[in-house]
Amino acid sequence: MNSTADTPIYNLKAVVQETGLKPDTLRAWERRYGLPAPRRTESGHRLYSQSDIDLLKWLMARQEDGMSISRAAELWRQLEAESKDPLQAMPVAPTLTTVSRMAGYSNTAAILGSSGDDTLSQLRDGWVTSCLNFDEQSADEIITQAFALFPAEKVCIQVLQKGLGVIGEQWYLGNITVQQEHFASSLALRRVEALLAATPPPTRPGRILIGCPPDEAHTFVPLMLTLLLRRRSWNVIFLGANVPIQDFVLTVQTAKPQLVVLTAQLLFTAAGVRELGELIYEVNVPMGYGGLIFTQLPKLRQHITGHYLGDSVEKAIDEIEKMMLSPKLPTPVAPLSPKHEDALAQFRRRQSQVEMELWHAADQTELSHALLRKANINFGRDILAALALGDIHHLGVDLPWVRGLLKNHYQLPESAIDNYLQLYLAAAEKVLNGSCPILMNWLREIVKATKNIPVAAYLD
Repeated sequence: MNSTADTPIYNLKAVVQETGLKPDTLRAWERRYGLPAPRRTESGHRLYSQSDIDLLKWLMARQEDGMSISRAAELWRQLEAESKDPLQAMPVAPTLTTVSRMAGYSNTAAILGSSGDDTLSQLRDGWVTSCLNFDEQSADEIITQAFALFPAEKVCIQVLQKGLGVIGEQWYLGNITVQQEHFASSLALRRVEALLAATPPPTRPGRILIGCPPDEAHTFVPLMLTLLLRRRSWNVIFLGANVPIQDFVLTVQTAKPQLVVLTAQLLFTAAGVRELGELIYEVNVPMGYGGLIFTQLPKLRQHITGHYLGDSVEKAIDEIEKMMLSPKLPTPVAPLSPKHEDALAQFRRRQSQVEMELWHAADQTELSHALLRKANINFGRDILAALALGDIHHLGVDLPWVRGLLKNHYQLPESAIDNYLQLYLAAAEKVLNGSCPILMNWLREIVKATKNIPVAAYLD
């Protein structure tokens, strides 16, 4: 906005005549929301600028769209926090007609008569399409319109989170590139971070630490949890991705939270949740946890010293608030059995030797050296995780997914993973030489099964 527009020259009567607002309403908006913020004369009378009048008209337009004044004021501050001029970002009242045009739909009449869920679905489809086309401006405009029509909670979950899920599935099927997936993720993260920066200071007592265990890089869900809890006035510290175990207890002792929340999406990062859960319990702080892997493998929960937060973001928010209002330590899980402790130690010592034997047999597999290296890294860390979590049968959860990945991205037959497992078994038998029976028995069972029966039948 230019300096002339910001010059305070209008008194209250002039603003009332220009906007049609009642003086009491105008004063209430200033007192409750800090918008506008007129200057005062020496005698205490209000003086408004043209920018203040434009702001008031913008807020009134949002009200005409059905938005509450509190949400309209929040949207104004949100756009400013994103370094956007609200008057340019939303120069006219947002309508479903505008939304349908941005989302690429031509049947405006159908959209005008659609339910809220239908509109959210259409917004999500439009945002996904814009992301896949690398159309940043269109994607941002659609999300801005979504926030004008719906609460932030609905937009974050129904448009951004579910939209990223659609894009992730399309990447897995080989229909889009990893660059498209990363572009969409970066846009979603940036928008949530901007909303987070615009949230008011917390007012509720207590502090929550949210983060990801070691090697966990998926930050959208924990960042969204941070935002939605901040919007409920909780004091939340977001630690980000890949929180190292080293010095974590010191971090907890320094920050003094009433609750620690960890999220994991993969088997090998779930093992980090177990280890951190035990450390956090020792300093008498409750821990909540969640994530995709705990939904896929409910049995994992019995190995974690913590409170499971549920299968959805909405459920997690409710559970976190219950824990903050009535905190209690979880029941500690049983330690690893001696045979699992021994198997874990044996495999750690000899893992590199097993993988070396695999390299010698590389010519017998359809996997390239690059893929063999990735397979060894992923399979090795999953073996360690399954043993650390106390049940080697957790190891089978990723096999069907890996089969699809090889087929969709590398044009390799599903038999490639079977050949790899057979070679791994042969190498492990040679190197481990009768030790680590937990792992060896599982490998023999799974190799035998892949010759006759789908692997999924053996995952229990």
